[in-house]
This record gives sequence, structure tokens and C-alpha cells, in this order.
Amino acid sequence: MAAPQGLHVRRALLPQGWASDVRLTIEGGRFAAVETGVAAQARDERAALALPGLSNVHSHAFQRGMAGLTEYRGNARDTFWTWRELMYRFLAHMSPDDVEAITAQAYVEMLEAGFTRAGEFHYVHHDPSGAPYANPAELSERIAAAAVQTGIALTLLPVFYAHGGFGGAPATSGQRRFLCDLERYARLVEAARAIAARLPDGGFGLAPHSLRAVTPDELRAIVALAPEVPIHIHASEQIREVEECVSWSGRRPVEWLLEHAPVDRRFCLIHATHLTAAETERLAQSGAVVGLCPITEANLGDGVFPATEYRAAGGRFGIGTDSNVSISAAGELRSIEYSQRLQLRGRNLLAESDRSTGRVLFEAARSGGAQALAAPGGIERGAPADVVTLDLDAPAFAARSDDQVLDSWIFAAAGSCVDMVWRGGEKVVSAGRHRDREAIAPRYRVVLERLARA
Repeated sequence: MAAPQGLHVRRALLPQGWASDVRLTIEGGRFAAVETGVAAQARDERAALALPGLSNVHSHAFQRGMAGLTEYRGNARDTFWTWRELMYRFLAHMSPDDVEAITAQAYVEMLEAGFTRAGEFHYVHHDPSGAPYANPAELSERIAAAAVQTGIALTLLPVFYAHGGFGGAPATSGQRRFLCDLERYARLVEAARAIAARLPDGGFGLAPHSLRAVTPDELRAIVALAPEVPIHIHASEQIREVEECVSWSGRRPVEWLLEHAPVDRRFCLIHATHLTAAETERLAQSGAVVGLCPITEANLGDGVFPATEYRAAGGRFGIGTDSNVSISAAGELRSIEYSQRLQLRGRNLLAESDRSTGRVLFEAARSGGAQALAAPGGIERGAPADVVTLDLDAPAFAARSDDQVLDSWIFAAAGSCVDMVWRGGEKVVSAGRHRDREAIAPRYRVVLERLARA
């Protein structure tokens, strides 16, 4: 058995708050001991400031490959719905090798940004013609391979997608790689559960795509497949989606889910952008997590989530990178607060009397992400040894301490300022660069060049 590792940190954010002279003993990928107010030992690694790793609750990793390719207007009005058609065309030529290469690049960038776990909302299951692979879980296997290569913890969320609109409307040709019936999905779920069980700290959940893609009967059947695991579902991302749901059911998407689904702590509602005051209150009281992806939501023109009202009602949230148009933990947190400032014309709207805005954002996202992916963590004994250190030599951190460092990382730093990252006790990022970046990036580049010619 390998000898325990030691990491000594001048300041660390522990569950009980900031602490000085923290010595972390790592054994078997977990924190064997967390001591405060102690000196470093001779062989310890040293860091100035340490944070617990963050969970990325919502990723479509393959979409990293199309980042920056949709920033032009081909129609009089470009929207999420026109972007979606471009995404379908990009996906049409992607092989399993391509999916693995793009996913690995996305996961490298997540780790370099301070994410130590990815919740992969995985809906591409079949070949470009829509036919199942010989191994129905082929693409789930490729995502897991990318996670193993990069070292990120993975919660695999296989998606059920059966229809092209509310009420069981037929799917379009662009959706053929996603489609499953309940029998096929049940087999995929069992395969994905087995894949996750083989991964270090692997996790697993269910993901009915949305009320657009799942009928009420199908949703009930999916929720019953694995009563103990997280359930992630898109809801109320777009105004058109809300209008179509009202036309179909007489209810808005979140309203429908709260009335007809067992929404509780197992659930993570992705986006939930367009809420009434009543929905906001009820969703907060349900114990569910909202998966906010504000960079993608801004990029797609989705709208602004009522975070100030939701938090005031006790609501929980996690953050995700969704389309991966830009991978930045600090950027996602900053965008949540800035969206509120722009809409409400105030400042520090999510701060609390005893904690700064950055501290509130960070701790809420860490806690909500842990709940949404059923992956408790934090720098405490017995938890996975997931640690992110910041480079306090960066100018943004001059004369800063504790909450001021978090505020400066989120609101003022140039670049990610992440220095080192340990995932499961293994150092995967040093001096801000992933250990395998130089091997993974060229493969990614070759794939993108080939897809550009397809």
C-alpha cells in the first residue's frame, strides 16, 4: 500500500469555515486526517490556499467541439432553436473515437478550472444513422474512458429521449442518435450503472431529457427504475418551451413537474429559467436542486433565472457548463450574480450578512452540486481527496485573504488562477496545467479538423 501523502496549506476552506496551518493526510484517495493549527512535515507538499473541488452538475461534453462555431446569424432571428439545428448537424458525423477525444479535452479544461466532478447528461447513444452500436453503451464507455484518462470523477447520467415535442410528438431526423424506448433505456441504465461502479468514486443517475422528450407515463416508469439515485431533467429553459407546455397541459413545465412528479432532494431541474413567483417558492421548498448554467444560458439567449428570490426562499443550486462554450467555474459563479445585478439594478444581491458574495456563491454551488450528483465532499476526514489550490502570487490576490480571495477569483482575476488540483488524492493539475494536456490536445485538434471537412 502506498504511503500516506501530506499536503500543508496556510489557509483552507473547511466545512466549518476558514482555518490556518491545515495539514491534510491523504490515504487511499481520501482524507485520512484533517488537522488545523499544525506545522508542516518534511515531505509535505505546500500550498497557500486550498478549496474543496466543485461539481459540474450539467455537461454535454461533445459540444465543446462546436464552441465558437455558432456565433453568426443565418436567419432574421437566431435563437436556441436555430442553434439546436446547427448542433444536430455537427453531431451527425461524430464517431465514438471523436466523442472520446472531445470529452477528454473538455474534462482537462474542467479540472484546470477547478471542477473535480462532471455530471455528464449523456444523450447521444447511437450511430449517425440512429442504429444502436453492437455495444448499446458504446458511447457511455467512451465518456468513462475520457474520465479515467483525465482523472475527473464522473457521475454518468444516461438520458431517455423518445419524442420531438410535448404530448409524444414525433422526433426529427436530427434527434435519431438520441432515441430510446423504455425497454432499450432500461438496458442502457443497467450498463451505465455497471460502468459507473468500475470508476474511482463513480456516480450514476437517471436523466429523462425534458417534458418535450418524455411522456408522463414514461417519466413515471423512469423514476421507478432506480429509486435511490439522482434524477436530472431540463425544464423551462426557453419561453417557447413554456408556451408549448401550457398549450399541451395547461401548466408550465416546472408547475407540471411539481404537481405530477415526486420532485424532492433526488431531483435536479436544469435551467428552470422561467419561473413564476409561486413556482419559485414551491421549487425552493421541494428540496430539489436547480442546475444553473449561466454562461450557456447567456450564450443561447435563454433568459435570467430568479436567483435572488429563489435563494431568499431557501432554494439550492449547483452550477454546470452545459454546452461547454466556455469552461470556467469562476465564470459560472460570476455570471449568476451579474445577471441579478443587471436585471435588478443592485449590487451584491446574493451576499449574506456574515459572508461575501463570492463565499455564498462558492459554498452554495459546492453544497448543491454535491446533492445533485449524490457525491458528498468537502475537505473533511473520509471524503474524497479533491482539492483545488489557487495561485496567490497572481496580482488579483495581492493583499487579499479568505473571502476576499474568493471574491477576487470570481470577480477580478485574469484567467482561472487555479494552481494545483488533486482528484481522489492524485495530482492532476500543476502550475495550472493538466498533466496530460500535451497528449490530449493534439488528438482533439485532429478530430476537429476532420469534422470541419465532413
